[in-house]
Amino acid sequence: MSSEPTPEPRARGRVIPLGQNKAGHGRVTTARGATAEAKADMPATMTRACARRATRDPRWPHITAALADLRERHRHAVRIVDADCACGTLLIETVRYARALGFTAIEGQGVDDAPALIGRARAAAARLHDPAIGLDFEGGGLAQALAREADFPADIVLCHDQDGGIARLLAAAGTLVIADPVATRVRSQAA
Repeated sequence: MSSEPTPEPRARGRVIPLGQNKAGHGRVTTARGATAEAKADMPATMTRACARRATRDPRWPHITAALADLRERHRHAVRIVDADCACGTLLIETVRYARALGFTAIEGQGVDDAPALIGRARAAAARLHDPAIGLDFEGGGLAQALAREADFPADIVLCHDQDGGIARLLAAAGTLVIADPVATRVRSQAA
């Protein structure tokens, strides 16, 4: 490795498809969808059930790679937005993982239209007792929430798919958009 600094890659609004890392290279994943290195780096504070759900999500390897890349660039703070977060499981496990990597200021924002799911997400977030982690879950319109995020874009935006004219809003809401390729593939096959 050379000692000269490499320029920081610009990934604003870039979507990483399943099976590729940020550089566009393939990643070897286990049968459950998480890379072996991601499983080895999991924080001990994760509950088994939540960790299992998070690591089975097809976005998990890309999330861990993006967080590791930010830490390699000596970042200490990270901001993550989960569009259509449901009960917040993936976002909560993502911020816990970020904390385990050594981030000292972690902001997570979850957005969903279902009030019952937002209530469950808020209850789960209230059980986190780490001053380095700030989580907020809001209900309401996804488009309006993403438009507000454009004023101060997140480092990582998690989403299920980009249909319905939301792609432009997602790209403006964060530097790196990690989409669920399974949801995108299913929706495109149905059309």
